[in-house]
Amino acid sequence: MLRRQGISFQRTLFAESSGGGCAASDTVPGMDTASAGAVRLGKSDLVVGPVAYGCWRLARGDARQARVNLETALDCGFTLVDTADVYGLDDGQPFGAAEALLGEVLRAAPALRHRMVLATKGGIVPGVPYDSGAEALRRACLASLERLGVDVIDLYQIHRPDWLAHPEEVAGCLTELRQSGRVREFGVSNYTVDQFEALQAHLPFALVTHQPEFSAWCLDPLRNGVLDQCLRRGVTPLAWSPLAGGRLGLAAEAARREVGGDRLAAVIAHLDALARDRRVPRSAAALAFLRRHPARVVPIVGSQRPERIRECARAVEITLSRSEWYAVVEAAQGEALP
Repeated sequence: MLRRQGISFQRTLFAESSGGGCAASDTVPGMDTASAGAVRLGKSDLVVGPVAYGCWRLARGDARQARVNLETALDCGFTLVDTADVYGLDDGQPFGAAEALLGEVLRAAPALRHRMVLATKGGIVPGVPYDSGAEALRRACLASLERLGVDVIDLYQIHRPDWLAHPEEVAGCLTELRQSGRVREFGVSNYTVDQFEALQAHLPFALVTHQPEFSAWCLDPLRNGVLDQCLRRGVTPLAWSPLAGGRLGLAAEAARREVGGDRLAAVIAHLDALARDRRVPRSAAALAFLRRHPARVVPIVGSQRPERIRECARAVEITLSRSEWYAVVEAAQGEALP
């Protein structure tokens, strides 16, 4: 297995090339929070780049392509690499396929492990569909470690809330995994504010991340209290589907054929105006919208095309004004704010 000591890892800082993309920079021990928009995960010692790389679609390709994408993301400063045991199943692959492929890449290029903060998720069981009971979570975490070929996971998140698991039981399992040295830090994904609080109440340590769906099209975390909770507790929000599952990349006519198409087209028009004004790709403007929130949102980008990964990295180049940010919000909700 790949082994690391301590928490001062080598990570690649974001470096803008002359063409506005990414260039591999010299690696340095750790990542200072003042460097290139770096973000500390909660109150932990884990520090990551301003954009993360997600492995939901990783299993659609082979190990060669996965390594190219991973190296491109790391060169762009996407030092948080997010996967899950269930990733790959939606593409007809076996359960655990994305983790296994990532593990294959890390075995072939072990130096990559030292450049990343490795995150995975568990708690989804096909056919159940959720089980966060202590035995199930323990089994899921150990299986993830085996597939990834590592002896420690930097960030382990419960993928979906299990209404039948008492938070005290869940907390006991997480505490055991932390004390055993198998996991450094924990977070949750798709939890409500109250579900987060119920789990946190039984933990002797702080959860560091909360992973909701959040984009310029899906504004739920602004209104359901998740981002407010992150601000209150000092938790880092990780945004999944930050480009709305590709909808924010559609042409205007295609966007209008989607549900809520007129609003979606209006959001895209606002993002295009920002992109033209700042001379960045639309995807960069969409991610910059998320990064503008004071909770320091880290968007998770899952593109399988290196050029798209480089485009997304340019989100760090721009900052939206208040009026620009609120204009996107108004377009997404289809009405003016009061």
